[in-house]
Amino acid sequence: MVTRILDTSGSMDETAAVSTLVARVQGGDRAAFGSLIEQNYDFIHRIAWRWSGNRNDAEDIAQDVCIKLGSAIWNWRGQGALRTWLYQLTLNVARDHLRKHARDKRKAEAYHRELLNDDPVSSASDVDADISALWAGVKTLPDKTADAVLLVYGEGLNHAQAAEVLDCAEATISWHIHDAKKRLKRILRTPEGF
Repeated sequence: MVTRILDTSGSMDETAAVSTLVARVQGGDRAAFGSLIEQNYDFIHRIAWRWSGNRNDAEDIAQDVCIKLGSAIWNWRGQGALRTWLYQLTLNVARDHLRKHARDKRKAEAYHRELLNDDPVSSASDVDADISALWAGVKTLPDKTADAVLLVYGEGLNHAQAAEVLDCAEATISWHIHDAKKRLKRILRTPEGF
């Protein structure tokens, strides 16, 4: 069955060309996959930009879509327009990206409040500055301690999962997190910071 792409001005020849290209991609043709990405990257990026409103996020989303496209293209059976399907894929990735960004921001804010629970936060810009200072402080920690903090608070892993990634005992992760809290309180409370 030949389908029309989202652009209704496209000819049946264009639609057949898209179907042929996708069939080649599904057959494992890497050059065809490159062509598919090249032909649709601007479209994907434009949708990502509109959804996120941010250039860096749009680039991240577009890259994620291109990565997911490698395995997701097997799900497209030609029963709808490729561009419509790409639009849905891009929106799903954008939603996931924005949810992750919001979740990471909440985690960082919660961690910051835990470290400085007796310091009132006066404004959103203060919170952003404090979060930046916090993550800058994390970068000054010993490597294994910083890795534990990034996995637990940055990536949202629990202590057992972080222990598996770092190939150590769960108690070691707990110790690194405890050590990081002590060190970061000292670092963040000094007038000169670092």
